[in-house]
Amino acid sequence: MAVAARQILPAARTPATAVRSEPFRSAEEAWMWTMGALVARREGHRYAVSRGNLPRPCEPDDVVRCLDMLYRRRRIDLVHARILRIWGERQAVPNPAYASERCDWRLWREAMERLEWPLRVKGIVA
Repeated sequence: MAVAARQILPAARTPATAVRSEPFRSAEEAWMWTMGALVARREGHRYAVSRGNLPRPCEPDDVVRCLDMLYRRRRIDLVHARILRIWGERQAVPNPAYASERCDWRLWREAMERLEWPLRVKGIVA
């Protein structure tokens, strides 16, 4: 006689047990957090959304998916993504006061302006 395997479902989350998360103030803040998490992951560190000072409403991959969606819809180019990666790994924003960073700053601003809306729609940015 074969016994049917019971499917084990996760317990439903109730508002009392749900962890309150705080959305980011801007797309820039979300991007810097994402890049910090991705760099940590690449270096072999464990990363959990619930750890840290503030629990966040997303995984780093959610922000990357929004960026990917913009790329697929041709709202940003690979050069935008490259600038976001370079400066995100540095955990700094390009400074338009320096001539060598002025072009990077323009591309950074374009990418951040276009990334802001999808992140707001998903509740990642307040």
